[in-house]
Amino acid sequence: MHKALDALLDLLDLEQIEEDIFRGVSRSAIIPRVFGGQVAAQALVAAGRTVPEDCLAHSLHAYFLRAGDPGAPIVYTVDRIRDGRSFTTRRVVAVQHGQPIFHLSASFQTYEQGLEHQAPMPPAPDPETLPTAAEMLPRYADHFLDPGVVDRMLEARAAVDLRYVDAPPYGSIGEPREPRSQVWFRTNGKLADDPLLHVCLATYVSDMTLLDSVLLAHGRGGWATGDVVGASLDHAMWFHRPFRADEWLLYDQESPSASGGRGLGQARIYTQDGRLAISVIQEGVVRVPR
Repeated sequence: MHKALDALLDLLDLEQIEEDIFRGVSRSAIIPRVFGGQVAAQALVAAGRTVPEDCLAHSLHAYFLRAGDPGAPIVYTVDRIRDGRSFTTRRVVAVQHGQPIFHLSASFQTYEQGLEHQAPMPPAPDPETLPTAAEMLPRYADHFLDPGVVDRMLEARAAVDLRYVDAPPYGSIGEPREPRSQVWFRTNGKLADDPLLHVCLATYVSDMTLLDSVLLAHGRGGWATGDVVGASLDHAMWFHRPFRADEWLLYDQESPSASGGRGLGQARIYTQDGRLAISVIQEGVVRVPR
């Protein structure tokens, strides 16, 4: 297993300090605050550890309330909202320095059969034909305010093999494009057969690129180029079908709207054989510096 993936798995292995209370630490991020995907994934781990093993996560709804301090531990308190025969609901509050920084509601369901249909998978190239982050990012080093961003991005994403189908926002600054973006991703190593682990890792990755399509619509490069500032506001995911985060997943993203200093991203995540695994929606602050 890649050592970066090993470190990420350690990050998600929360310490239980009391019944329904867990503690997590943070890893170094590209920016001086806790990465939102980390908090969401850790909160889902906390929720998942309080439900029966046969209850699988089927949805989460979350709000990012305050910027997290990467130098301080995060305490996750789980409220057992409902334990039903089919559905189980948990609420998680993440706290630092005595203040809530994140709120998650998650629902879990025991498996049952039902009606089946899905949106078809869009066309996308074979991920193995696309450049890796190590091959792509150095091409754009002169687009960033700080050339050291390349190394920090590579370090922060070393646990995940994430490959853009087309140029990322910082690769086409000043050239507005259709507000759509596709990336393929999988973990850099095999994972255990724990459905909660795969769902939590997909949650972690889902916060990395979802607002790219907002930037593409306006020819903006992103926070690292200095032409926007932003942060995640809320995040929702629905887990439709089984998947593995250590196998290729297509993250097909688009932005239907930006207004009022906010941008909306929505996406579907497909397995490589075309099954719709996850739907995602996120709104974030996207402001042009004055």
